[in-house]
Amino acid sequence: MLIRFLAACLFCFYTGADKPDPLLLWNESPRLTWSDFKGAPPPNATNAALTSSGVTLDYTANGRYLTYKIGCHFDKSRSWGRVKNNLILAHEQGHFDLSEVYARRLHKALSHYRYRNSSVGDDVNRIYQNVMQELQQRQSLYDTQTDHSRNIRAQQEWLLIIQEELDDLEAYADYN
Repeated sequence: MLIRFLAACLFCFYTGADKPDPLLLWNESPRLTWSDFKGAPPPNATNAALTSSGVTLDYTANGRYLTYKIGCHFDKSRSWGRVKNNLILAHEQGHFDLSEVYARRLHKALSHYRYRNSSVGDDVNRIYQNVMQELQQRQSLYDTQTDHSRNIRAQQEWLLIIQEELDDLEAYADYN
């Protein structure tokens, strides 16, 4: 049985063959800069910036075991900044870092998965959907509690929490 699945959360990724790859893989260094935000803000946008990031999963099940590749991506063509300062950039980096936290959580969940040939596709889809739902909820909570970076104290606290989570999940950073 061969199953392949490719999914993205939060935003769809566009990769045109005639254009340079607009996706950046998450990396601890270098961090995002405003030059990475290539998209144009919609005319009616009220927020200062938008980060389009997500987690992809590509897996194969061969009847005995599961292999998979996870990606955490930042889409330069769909990310934009209307107001550009260091505080807002740090907030946007936080969104990308949260995506990485959940890429690692997905890797952790899949690495603990007990292979069942009869339901592997459903099982993997359920695991992925659950982790992505948690990611979406955390992204929303992050924006709410930081007031989209305007609550400086909450923003600083969140960045520390996100870094702690990245550190705690370091063992699952090798998902490629």
